[in-house]
Amino acid sequence: MEQQGSILGSLMPLVALFAIFYFLIIRPQQKQQKEHNAMLEALTKGDKIITTGGLIVEIEKVEDAFYTIKHIDGSTSRLAKAFVSSKLEE
Repeated sequence: MEQQGSILGSLMPLVALFAIFYFLIIRPQQKQQKEHNAMLEALTKGDKIITTGGLIVEIEKVEDAFYTIKHIDGSTSRLAKAFVSSKLEE
């Protein structure tokens, strides 16, 4: 009986550490990822976005996995959805 108490007592700090790790790191990161995915789904033609490379471009066409974007000089290219950092709010 005494040994079961010591095993339970030695596992409690580990459980507490995991709970702290979950609520301070994992949960906020999951929330941020959900918000980013919702933002990606809401983007439409004409929206200005900031890419992960820091470019500010305008969306010309929305496809399944890509956006056709227009640069400031008028040239167009395709950008994978994974490389959109944020929507530019003016």
